[in-house]
Amino acid sequence: MKIVPPKPFTFEAGKRAVLLLHGFTGSSADVRMLGRYLEKQGYTSHAPIYKGHGVPPEELVHTGPDDWWKDVMAGYEYLRNKGYNEIAVTGLSLGGVFSLKLGYTVPVKGIVSMCAPMYIKSEDTMFNGVVDYARQYKKFEGKNEEQIQTEIDQFKKTPMNTLKGLQDLIADVRENVDMIYSPTFVVQARHDEMINTDSANIIYNNVESDEKKIKWYEESSHVITLDKEKEQLHQDIYDFLEQLNWSE
Repeated sequence: MKIVPPKPFTFEAGKRAVLLLHGFTGSSADVRMLGRYLEKQGYTSHAPIYKGHGVPPEELVHTGPDDWWKDVMAGYEYLRNKGYNEIAVTGLSLGGVFSLKLGYTVPVKGIVSMCAPMYIKSEDTMFNGVVDYARQYKKFEGKNEEQIQTEIDQFKKTPMNTLKGLQDLIADVRENVDMIYSPTFVVQARHDEMINTDSANIIYNNVESDEKKIKWYEESSHVITLDKEKEQLHQDIYDFLEQLNWSE
């Protein structure tokens, strides 16, 4: 079966713009419903896709945080070039880490970090996560178990420098969270199976902004944008955006 890879999207609605950032091994599909919701509320949104994502996993491991950061910055510049001078940013997981990094790198109106890791998971845990992702991708392609296992065995031999780069990125952002002065909304799923949930407290406690809030979603797991409380999450993000000091 031929898989149609997910694409970046732009939903233009109003003069206020939001950059939407997906997670590691994810794609723009993770934030698409949020984008559609914001469009109905009069917000423009744009979601890039990082290099090596939404394509066969063999391509993912030959990319790294430097590549993905370029895609994040290109997404930000894309909105700027379209004439949006005030941009808020909302990111899931790795996208949340990048949202925080944007917060001390370029002017942003506000930041929503969702289930963003601040602790370094062991490389083994991360490695197993990538292997699981590869297995699911191959199942989705319609390959049989024997073929999948053969390809996975081969895949496991690939050097995954990506994982070390990811650890370095998280450590670097954690060191710089206290450089953030933009209004910040920290979102954390209580049943997050992927990250240490104390990450949310680290972000909230260290962001320097006077305008900051944290909310725990008691019924949700890591991909909170697609989980049981997504409608409440949409409403909460909209409420946060509405409180920002937009010029228009």
